Amino acid sequence: MLYSITHVRSFLTPACVQLYMTEDISLDGRILVGVANTEDGEVSGDTRFEFEQEGERIYAHYAGGDIVDGHLVGTFDGSEWDIRYSQINSKHETASGHSVGSVTLLDDGRVRVEDEWEWESQDGSGESALEEVA
Repeated sequence: MLYSITHVRSFLTPACVQLYMTEDISLDGRILVGVANTEDGEVSGDTRFEFEQEGERIYAHYAGGDIVDGHLVGTFDGSEWDIRYSQINSKHETASGHSVGSVTLLDDGRVRVEDEWEWESQDGSGESALEEVA
């Protein structure tokens, strides 16, 4: 038997309805900065990521701190991303890697990313966090 959305809503609390009706998060036009990273990483609080999104594809240019120029590209389903990144640091060393992360909204509406990353061009892996600039 099929039920209408109105019928189903009558069984759900308002919080459940809001959860199911919430649109996916978009990263398009957002600027995030590093707020935490493990020792093997180069992203810091001075690193700014400027995002673009087209459907499930995401792109970002990033720089700051030890990173002179960086670019990432990947997929994003509205809650999780899978990306590849390439960058050059202030020592003129290039590096590239892969990461997967969970993207959530903070209570104030800003975006937070909790990311597990690994270098593909050198040894090292870790966890980092990014948050949207207010």
